[in-house]
Amino acid sequence: MSTNLAQQLREGTTKSHSMAENVSFVKSFLGGVVDKKSYRQLVANLYFIYEAIEEQIEKNKDNLCVNAIYFPELYRKESLTIDLKYYYGSSWINKIEPSSATQIYVDRIHKIGYSNPELLIAHSYTRYIGDLSGGQILKKIAQNAMQLPDNEGTSFYDFKLIDNEKLFKDLYRESLNNIPLDKKQIDQIIAEANIAFNLNMKIFQELNSNLIKIMLMLLISSINNFRKKFS
Repeated sequence: MSTNLAQQLREGTTKSHSMAENVSFVKSFLGGVVDKKSYRQLVANLYFIYEAIEEQIEKNKDNLCVNAIYFPELYRKESLTIDLKYYYGSSWINKIEPSSATQIYVDRIHKIGYSNPELLIAHSYTRYIGDLSGGQILKKIAQNAMQLPDNEGTSFYDFKLIDNEKLFKDLYRESLNNIPLDKKQIDQIIAEANIAFNLNMKIFQELNSNLIKIMLMLLISSINNFRKKFS
């Protein structure tokens, strides 16, 4: 019997989804304004998030609920590694660390992975399906905004193991709908999906704050240089 979980997740996270999209960093990105330093920090943050999600999914893949959304072809850690090499160089692993908001997100994923693994469904749905749905549009925005060479710095958006995006999303939705869950579990998963959106929003807000700081520093530097020139 279908629980219609896919539709319930979509409807139950509409407000959170909208709020996340209206964070200044996201609006700027969608508008084609992308700061390369902030973007590479985002890539680093995503690496730590997906490392945690994929570690916990692997550990819990024999769980009946988690197994239903066990699709390794969605995994992003490897593609993010390729992007990190592009942005930080071959020693990228020594140059990145999770931001404060990212660490809170990572800790949350590990906590539910150990205590309530079916809630991993919420994080899989929120991250992977969002990335798959808007990936190619975001890839083009990033390439144009940062003038990236073809296929450099945007591996994150390429799902090379998925031939047909629509068919895969249909399969994923069907798998969601067939997970044997009761109403309480469904409500918990929807609540966790809203938490996931909020955690993502905090990361975007943090990046926006960093971008503002960079712009202010550049402005102050320009003013100081102007003053020196005419002093």
